[in-house]
Amino acid sequence: HSLAGRVKQIVHKAFWDLLESELNEDPPEYEHAIKLFEEIKEILLSFLRPGANRMQNQICEVLDTDLIRQQAEHNAVDIHGLANYIINTMGKLCAPIRDDDIKQLKATDNIVELLRQIFRVLDLMKMDMANYTIQSLRPYLQHNLVDYERAKFQEILEETPSALDLTTEWIKESIEDELSSIPNESSSSPGADSSSKPTISPVLVLNNGYLKLLQWDYRKTIPETLITDEGRLQELKEKLNQLKIIACVCLITNNMVGPAIVDVPDFADELKRICVPLLQDMNKKSFDLKEALNAIGVQICNKVNRSLTERGLPTFNAEMQSNLTGQIAHIVEENNPISSLI
Repeated sequence: HSLAGRVKQIVHKAFWDLLESELNEDPPEYEHAIKLFEEIKEILLSFLRPGANRMQNQICEVLDTDLIRQQAEHNAVDIHGLANYIINTMGKLCAPIRDDDIKQLKATDNIVELLRQIFRVLDLMKMDMANYTIQSLRPYLQHNLVDYERAKFQEILEETPSALDLTTEWIKESIEDELSSIPNESSSSPGADSSSKPTISPVLVLNNGYLKLLQWDYRKTIPETLITDEGRLQELKEKLNQLKIIACVCLITNNMVGPAIVDVPDFADELKRICVPLLQDMNKKSFDLKEALNAIGVQICNKVNRSLTERGLPTFNAEMQSNLTGQIAHIVEENNPISSLI
């Protein structure tokens, strides 16, 4: 837990302990409890739909803090009655998923613990309400999102013409890549017009640009239009790097094992299941990829030998196992032929 979390926990405990001591006084001190009822009233009112005037009036009438203070002066506050009214009202306003929480509230006798749990359930109800609101607005937001983003971008460009310099450079690089991949038709066709320029598809340019992002050095600033997606793009890059290594491991293993067990059902899936847990933390700076590949090589050898034994075939000797683990460990080396192929 963080320091802020511990401090918050201590402060909350101190508040509830103080409330309990005040309510146990003779006569009880209700001021802190009245403030809680005021807060609960505001939360309940925030859950009401427009036009729910009858329930709104009832909540305001029952949880009228001025009236409760007058009752407190004469030691006539029915605090359990107020709590029961709040619980019943919460039961009418909450989502069905909170029915069990409401039942637990009704079964709680200690008034301080009851008030504490009421606030806990109210927080859950707030979250339910927020999720419901977002879900209700989602179709509208999705329908208008493109126009909204386009208008906002235009505003930014008008205020700051250089706001998309990185994006422009990124697209230019993608265009140059696409142009360089087009064969020079003027040299192959004698009658071709040397002044004509090749045309390329905008979709191809964008696709190539997005592919470049999967190999992006994230120490550099990402194109402005993709800043909000930087986290997701980094995750995709890390996942792609993991898949590349798994593909290399599978290819090396299949080449060494040959047809003997490669066609065994689920053999490739077994190789993946060995690799994935050992490569799970690849994106961490402290991760030792060489060590992970050595461990993968050892487990792959064990798996291959078990599969060969099950089929009555000769297993890998020490030299073959060393060869397999060595090839797997060398995946990380620069210009490794298997890695370059993948």
